[in-house]
Amino acid sequence: MDVKIGKATLSIVEGDITREETEAIVNAANSGLRGGGGVDGAIHRAGGPSILEECRKIGHCPTSRAVITTGGNLKAKHVIHTVGPVWGGGGRNEAGLLKSAYLESLKLAAKKGLKSVSFPAISTGAYGYPLNEAARVALETAIETLE
Repeated sequence: MDVKIGKATLSIVEGDITREETEAIVNAANSGLRGGGGVDGAIHRAGGPSILEECRKIGHCPTSRAVITTGGNLKAKHVIHTVGPVWGGGGRNEAGLLKSAYLESLKLAAKKGLKSVSFPAISTGAYGYPLNEAARVALETAIETLE
């Protein structure tokens, strides 16, 4: 599904993010940038060891922030690593932290001059964020930013 927003196009795609042909893909990372399971593990496996080497040099990424590395062996030239919140029922500013994770990733992409970015559903795996609520935050943030 594609939606025009100003001069940009927002596309919703189901598939393997490691195969996306955008300038950057976003990794739903952990704060230690160590790789892991889910999307994080898939990106590190597909991208190869150079991504983890750069992550080790960076060292840490707090919840709701973002950092960038090379894309290694991926089609995408860059990986933006962001840390979403762990779901705790919705009363611990999870929506604000998730919005910030998306915004910080988009700001970093803009700062680097990137024109295309692919996002996974941040925090919806091991971090337990309900998919419908996470999708609402992601879409609202993307639309606000593109407008």
